[in-house]
Amino acid sequence: LVGPEILALMPDSAEQIDVGKKSNCHPVPQWRINEILLEKAQEGKRVVRLKGGDCFVFGRGGEELELLEQHDIPFEVVPGVTSALSVPAYAGIPVTHRDFTSSVHIITGHAKQNGQLNLDFEALVRHRGTLVFLMSVSSTPMILSGLMQAGMAEDMPAAMIERGTLPNQRKLVATVGTLSQRMQEEHITSPAILIVGAVCALSDSFDWFSHTPLHGVTVAVTRPKNRAGTLTDKLRKLGAQVISYPCIETKIIWPNMPVVEALASIDQYSWLVLTSPTGVEMLVRLLDAADMDMRNLAHMKLAVIGSATAKALKAHGLRADYIPAIYDSVHLAEGLIRLVGEGDRVLLLRAAQGSSELPVQLGEACIPFDDVPIYETLYHNENSDAMAQQLADGEIDYVTFTSASTVQGFVSSLPKETDFSGFRALCIGNMTEQAAKSAGMQTITAKSATIDAMLSRLLEEQQL
Repeated sequence: LVGPEILALMPDSAEQIDVGKKSNCHPVPQWRINEILLEKAQEGKRVVRLKGGDCFVFGRGGEELELLEQHDIPFEVVPGVTSALSVPAYAGIPVTHRDFTSSVHIITGHAKQNGQLNLDFEALVRHRGTLVFLMSVSSTPMILSGLMQAGMAEDMPAAMIERGTLPNQRKLVATVGTLSQRMQEEHITSPAILIVGAVCALSDSFDWFSHTPLHGVTVAVTRPKNRAGTLTDKLRKLGAQVISYPCIETKIIWPNMPVVEALASIDQYSWLVLTSPTGVEMLVRLLDAADMDMRNLAHMKLAVIGSATAKALKAHGLRADYIPAIYDSVHLAEGLIRLVGEGDRVLLLRAAQGSSELPVQLGEACIPFDDVPIYETLYHNENSDAMAQQLADGEIDYVTFTSASTVQGFVSSLPKETDFSGFRALCIGNMTEQAAKSAGMQTITAKSATIDAMLSRLLEEQQL
């Protein structure tokens, strides 16, 4: 029940133990989960028990703490938001409203193993409050029948919310008398919650979540983990389900004699060219390693490939002297050829796998330059099996690519027989688009090489 966006926040260095449960499928029984928490704590590790919703609302958090308390293991409880409150809110259902009800009752719809659900239906009906039943998909017919037998009107509004708060959330609003049949017709499955009460009638008026522009759209983001934030955050705000799939990572090249020599003779260069925000961050680290700082660049003009790189530079107190109108190596080179004067020398600090267009054009224009790689791009992803399956099942609508290297990393991380035609590749620029097309992908490309332009292009595509 913990969304992939939350799982993506886990540090790579942490040991991850999956004890997740599905309806009628508990691969790791509760008693064993309790033991794992104790065992890992006794190994001297800091342990996080990550649960969906609130751990004390039918979450068995109390049972897990009992064993820790018995062995004097210190612990902290971070309260969550129970699905009994959050899911109705995402479906446009306020669980209380002065004009409808002044109470809400949270009930488990799931009995203990081999047990029988035993509810006081007459009391539930008598309170006239909103009723929220968790873990109740299989028991819904019995619950609704029990409520009607206890005197609840058949036309009382009722709702079933499937996969609540997730981008693929589905809601079914009916009445106590018709909901069971509608659930069968719509094939509602777990996880889902049942809500009974007059407030369910407000769902259509108050539903904000299903009206977000990218509701129901699944987007995979391939940027490096430390660079994915802006894009994923904006996609989620638009309602998309975002799957984090960082298939490249950057690593500083060290030891690196060429860069040591370049920094030692920095005064001979008139222009410094940076082609990515990563390059800016690597430059800062290299200057610090050389007992230097940004003041050593005071005599140089600075050229960057685009607005994101300029923004990264500005974060360190420097403004770019040149940014091409079109953010790619070809137009960066064309601008430099116009601007670089006689006697000037250019220093390129970039990835070892950088495109050839920039140095080739500078060379053809007889501009003196040194092309020094300061970081390398590595291709990998540990979740490639899951991604391959999602692609095969048609669960991915779009994959975003912010560079040709992300395309290469994505393709190389997956089996050779993978079919890349089942989704749209959302590309930041022409070179990225060419790389995606060469892999057999359908492409749509931003009008300019920015994250906002990519999002605008995606929204345009969705409106077609």
